[in-house]
Amino acid sequence: MALGLVVAVSLFLTSSRTVVLVGHDTVVRPTLAKDAVVETGPLLPDFRFRDVGPLGVTLSLGKTEVGSIEELVERYALIAGDPRAPIEKVQDVVLDMALSAALRGVGVGLVPVAFFLLLGRHRRGELFRGVRTRQGVVALALLLVLPVLVWQPWESDEETQEDQGSWQTLAELAGDDVVLPEEVRDIEVRTGPVTTQSRRLVLSAIDTYDRSREFYSAAAEGAAGLVDLGLREPEDGETVALLVSDRHDNIGMDRVARAIGEAAGATVVLNAGDDTSTGQPWEAFSLDSVQSAFADWERFGVAGNHDHGTFVSTYLADQGWTMLDGEAVDAPWGGTVLGVDDPRSSGLGNWRDETGLSFSEVGDRLADDACAAAEDDERISTVLVHDANLGREALARGCVDLVVGGHTHVQSGPDPVEGEDGAIGYTWTTGTTGGAAYAIALGSKPRRDAEVSLVTYAEGRPVGLQWVRLRTDGSWRVGEWSPVTPAP
Repeated sequence: MALGLVVAVSLFLTSSRTVVLVGHDTVVRPTLAKDAVVETGPLLPDFRFRDVGPLGVTLSLGKTEVGSIEELVERYALIAGDPRAPIEKVQDVVLDMALSAALRGVGVGLVPVAFFLLLGRHRRGELFRGVRTRQGVVALALLLVLPVLVWQPWESDEETQEDQGSWQTLAELAGDDVVLPEEVRDIEVRTGPVTTQSRRLVLSAIDTYDRSREFYSAAAEGAAGLVDLGLREPEDGETVALLVSDRHDNIGMDRVARAIGEAAGATVVLNAGDDTSTGQPWEAFSLDSVQSAFADWERFGVAGNHDHGTFVSTYLADQGWTMLDGEAVDAPWGGTVLGVDDPRSSGLGNWRDETGLSFSEVGDRLADDACAAAEDDERISTVLVHDANLGREALARGCVDLVVGGHTHVQSGPDPVEGEDGAIGYTWTTGTTGGAAYAIALGSKPRRDAEVSLVTYAEGRPVGLQWVRLRTDGSWRVGEWSPVTPAP
C-alpha cells in the first residue's frame, strides 16, 4: 500500500497534460507550491497567483493563432474578465490527472501482492533464505541502488534567464501613479531583462480587463430588472428557451445571456452557431465559456458557417450538448426539435465557399426529414439552424411550427408562412449575441448591439417570441412579446 501511494504521488507530481486553454496549446503540471504560475513564453512576463488551493499548478502556454502581441494581450485581458471557464477546465484536468495517478499507483502497489501470492509459501521461504547469502545481499543492494540510478539526483540544470528574474506584484510594477482594480493588485509578475519593456503591455491589458469586467458585470446585474422593461415571464405550464447565435468568441456576453435567460425563466438554450470566427482549436476558450454559462441547462446546438470543420460540434457534444445532425430529438418543452449544421464555411472576409452538399440541397433534405416526422404524428415544433433560410422548404411544405436561426446579425420576424394544406409556420432570426461586426466580436464591449431571443412553448408548441438587446452604451431595449399560433 505504501509503495502504491509513493508511486501515485510521484506520478502525479511529475505528470503533465496538454489542453487548449485561453487560446493556447497549454501544458498543465501540478505542483505542491499552492500557487498558479502562468508561463507565457519568451516575449511576455510570467504571472503568479498566490494561494489558489491545497495544490498549485504551472501552465505553460504554447502555440496559438494571433495577429500581433497587442491582440494576444488584449485576448488575455478579456478572458480574465470572466475566468470561470478556464479555471473550471484546469481544475477538471488536475483532478483527472490525480485520479489517473491514483489508479496507476494502485496497480503498482498490487504488483508485490500478486508476486507474494504467486510464489507460494515454499518459494517465499527459499527466497528469504537466499537473501542471507552473498549473492542475495548483492541482489538486494542492486535493488536499492536502482532507483537512485534512475533518479540521478546529482544532475543539475544550468542557470537560466528565468532564474535571474524575480516576482513583484502588479501594484509594485505599475507604481503609485496607476490605479489598479483591487482584485489584480496582488497578482505577481516575473520581472527580468527580457520583460522590463512589457510594462506598457501589462498596463494596457489591465485597462482592457477593467473596462470589460465593468461593462459585462454591470450588464449581467442589470438584466435582473428587465421585467420592468417588458420582459415577459412564463405562465404555468410554459417552457422558455433562450436563443443565442453569432457569439464569435465574445465570452463576456455569456454571463449576460445567462442573466437574461434567468430573468425570463428560461431553462433551455438553443445555440444557432458561429460560436467562433474560424472554428479552430485555439478558439476552444469560447466553447468552454458558453458551456460553463449554461452547464445546468438543457442545451441544443448547431454549427454555423464560420465554425469550420467538425471541431466545434465535436467539442460541444463532448461537453454534453445535443448537437443536432438532421434527426428529430425530443425537446424539454414536450415537442421535438430538428436541426443541422450549416453546409457553408467562410473565413474572416465576406466570401462564402460551398462545401459538400449545397445550401438548397441540405434544406430539401431537412424538409424531407421534417415531413417524414409529421407523417408519423411527430410534427416538428422547432427547426434550429444557423441561417433561417435553410428551413424555408420545410415551412413551405407545412411540416414545422417554427424555424429559428441567426447568421445575418440582424433580428427579423416572426414572419408567418402558409404552407401546403394551409398549415402555418413561422420564421424568426435573432441578432448577434456577441455584438459582432462581421466575424469579430471579442472586445471590452460589443462592437454592435448584442441580442438574444426568447422562445415560449406551451403544450409542446411555440406560442410566442421576444428579443432583448444590449446596446453598445450599456442600455437595454426589450422587444414586445410576439404571440405565434402555428396551425396544421
